[in-house]
Amino acid sequence: MLITYNDIHYYGQPVSETDLYTHVHFPEMKNYYSGNFIQFKTMPTLNEFHSTAIYLLNFHKLNGQNHIQFYFPPNQKPTNELMNVFNRENYQCSFTELYAIRPNQFISRNVNPDVAVYPVEEESFPTYLKIQYEFDSQFGEQFADNKAIIHEQNFHNTSVLQLLGYYKGDPVGTVDCIIRDHMVEIDSLGVLEQFRSLSVGTCLQKYVMDHFPDKMVILVADGEDTPREMYQKQNYQYYGFRYEVLKVDEE
Repeated sequence: MLITYNDIHYYGQPVSETDLYTHVHFPEMKNYYSGNFIQFKTMPTLNEFHSTAIYLLNFHKLNGQNHIQFYFPPNQKPTNELMNVFNRENYQCSFTELYAIRPNQFISRNVNPDVAVYPVEEESFPTYLKIQYEFDSQFGEQFADNKAIIHEQNFHNTSVLQLLGYYKGDPVGTVDCIIRDHMVEIDSLGVLEQFRSLSVGTCLQKYVMDHFPDKMVILVADGEDTPREMYQKQNYQYYGFRYEVLKVDEE
């Protein structure tokens, strides 16, 4: 099965499309960077990037937004000229990596018997929400408040499975599973800092593998962060990279 970035779920809807890009807007959560962006279909020239940046900046200003975000074509690094512009104009430049695995190929060493994983239910949803709020609040209180609305919508969405990971009975980690016909996307996998290195993340993933044995499991990892090394050790297969830039007006 061919896995691409087109398989990744995102919030928001396309509001404009050209031969160069697709513009996605998420009016329910305007400060959610990953739901309000432009995806370039081909690598832009300097002039194309500048004109597109002006277009998105003006659109976001009209909608009370203080950021502009761009995704570049997968498996292409921006040119040196573009990278120089990003540095000079204070864009945050990063890249992600796309991974996928068949559940029967998942390697889970040192599964911790003190860790248990359960689907989120009515009585445990407030606990899930509290942990997620701790994760989300690092991006600001308003962001966390708005994200809580999305978590509640997802709770009632049959295409999303929310999981809670417990260590010795205490809730310490969460993950969202976005379910489609032939694949499941692992999204927002997180473990409270003081409980990391206890295999909580591994156990959350193993639950997904055990309960969706016939689906391809996919995820996106930060290209410069340590979790990607964990995924590689767990036997996930690499399916490419994608560069992105973000600029936020703090004023």
